[in-house]
Amino acid sequence: MYKSTDKICDLMAHEEDAIQIISRFGLEMGVGEQTIAQVCELHDVHTPTFLAIVNYKVFHQKALPDDIDLPTLQRYLQNAHNYFLNFRLPRLRRALIEAIIPADPTTKIPGLILRCYDEFVDEIRTHIEHENAGLYEEHEHDDERITGKLTEIKNLIIKYYPTQPTSMEGTVTYTLISVMSDLWHTEHDFADHCAIEDDILRPAMIKAKARKIQPKGDKAPETEELSEREKDVLIQVVRGLSNKEIADVLCISQHTVISHRKNITRKLNIHSTAGLTIYAIVNKLVDLNTLE
Repeated sequence: MYKSTDKICDLMAHEEDAIQIISRFGLEMGVGEQTIAQVCELHDVHTPTFLAIVNYKVFHQKALPDDIDLPTLQRYLQNAHNYFLNFRLPRLRRALIEAIIPADPTTKIPGLILRCYDEFVDEIRTHIEHENAGLYEEHEHDDERITGKLTEIKNLIIKYYPTQPTSMEGTVTYTLISVMSDLWHTEHDFADHCAIEDDILRPAMIKAKARKIQPKGDKAPETEELSEREKDVLIQVVRGLSNKEIADVLCISQHTVISHRKNITRKLNIHSTAGLTIYAIVNKLVDLNTLE
């Protein structure tokens, strides 16, 4: 297991996944002889959380420390989202086009393979949008299905890719082999990303929630204050708008609306629309005369 006193250069030099890990924590190259703890402290990264990810990826260590820092973990996952959506998947698509389009122009197979890839990217995008909205439960069992689409694309190429012209054979074959390797690595990387959510993020969130609801004497739990955006959503809910209508009025996504509604219910401990209406009236968020 790696420890906080180990040199981070040794980690980066010996572990294949380490470069991706440090980039998603916002760490950089040029670390010199500094320890993991020193580099993490320099970049305001919670060291136990960094080590939890490293040891999970390298040694499949699932035992979590008690002091996992959720903001640090969520920042790591957000950087992973940006990497997939803004770099790796667009770059892989360009490479896929370069590899498969020079095939026999009379067949539609390359175009169909590309369509399968685009469907896979759409699934990833939806998956990530749900995560960013905090809706982890909605796609808890989607991981294998999404990664299965990459396996399907690989199999389509392996089994049905049309023979390319002989004059281009060498160049096209090398490009295609490179794309196949990229597909394998992307599948592995995304599967690891989902595993970190399942084995580290969710347990850490459950622990944090348990600490929040732990009773403290006879003192009644305090009601958390709604954010301004949550108040905006609450007003529209009380007015009877659907999630889609609220999203259109406030210029946000439906997933964000659902996330805000869950936060409102949790903070106020009010689950009925009638109860939310009473709260909104008492707190002067809406005028009784304006309600139908």
